[in-house]
Amino acid sequence: MKMNERWILIALHETSGIGRKTISRLMRQGVFSQDMLHYNSRDWENHGFSVEQSNKLKQQISTSWIDKRKAEIESQGIQVLTAIDENYPVLLLESPEPPWVLYCRGRTDLLHSSSIAMVGTRVPTAYGRKVGTEIAKDLCSGGLTVVSGMARGIDSVCHESALVSAGNTIAVLGTAMDTIYPPENRSLYERIKDNGLLISEYPPGTASHPGLFPQRNRIIAGLSLGVLVVEADLRSGSLITTDAALEAGRDVFAVPGPITSPKSRGALGLIKQGAKMVISASDIFEEYESWLPKVIENTYNSKVQKATDVQQTDLTTEEFELYHVLEQGPFTLDELLQHSQWDFGHLHSVLLSLIIKMRITQLPGAIYKII
Repeated sequence: MKMNERWILIALHETSGIGRKTISRLMRQGVFSQDMLHYNSRDWENHGFSVEQSNKLKQQISTSWIDKRKAEIESQGIQVLTAIDENYPVLLLESPEPPWVLYCRGRTDLLHSSSIAMVGTRVPTAYGRKVGTEIAKDLCSGGLTVVSGMARGIDSVCHESALVSAGNTIAVLGTAMDTIYPPENRSLYERIKDNGLLISEYPPGTASHPGLFPQRNRIIAGLSLGVLVVEADLRSGSLITTDAALEAGRDVFAVPGPITSPKSRGALGLIKQGAKMVISASDIFEEYESWLPKVIENTYNSKVQKATDVQQTDLTTEEFELYHVLEQGPFTLDELLQHSQWDFGHLHSVLLSLIIKMRITQLPGAIYKII
């Protein structure tokens, strides 16, 4: 592939008013070539562009523009990958509507690794954080790359876990590469840049707006063998990613949660519709064990079993039942009364016993949480 052709594609991608459908049309017509560098306005009009678009394309698709833009992008430490490059990720190319251009910072080799997307609510419970952390770590230990969107909540939890465990992670941004959102993820952004991979389909300098974010979900799904929903409510944006996964023919997984928790309803709904239920990383590995290079022992499940063994020998049946409820996150006394259906005296007695055994603690406002 000649260098000029890929930069003509980048120039088209960065031209306001020119979308992926227009570029696809040019590709289908077989007119895409480096000859476009010499087109005048009439040539562009002959390919179906308006007078305004043709004048703009004549200015932008030129050797001088390419040289200037290439220098600007490289000065920011950004690598550009196009769909006509040989090293474009195969899985993504096979998905519906793959981006024509990807802007990357970090390890582009991760685009060719076996990946699982992990997504979920922006306001997770303690249960969601714990499960996301453990499964992300175990997936990385087994040789998989964790893909997510660097949003608040589950996305950030999974990226963090991958980094802490020295695993591989890819963040697909809903903004241009030079905009960090949410702002509090600046440190996470820098660590992924240094140890993982950041990608965006939006040219540097693109102004952020809410409409950009849903588009990145198809890339998250397209890069991955499957998508795991850790915790999500019925209106979670995570479900957009699972729709994209199904459209791309990828697997959909979901972590079950309490039927009383609104944060679990999206994942539970997916399971009812046929998504594979996941309680540990091994549930994902067994789907790919015939060809994955490395499959790990079910460390998360073994830790849960050990904890359960200890709890069952140390706690009464009712104490264990209440402790299991509090594993989902802090609860008020009124919420525990409603959940357990016990009378106040009995509930208070069980809570006091758990406090004495140093399994839970009471916070101001009659709120209880596990230690």
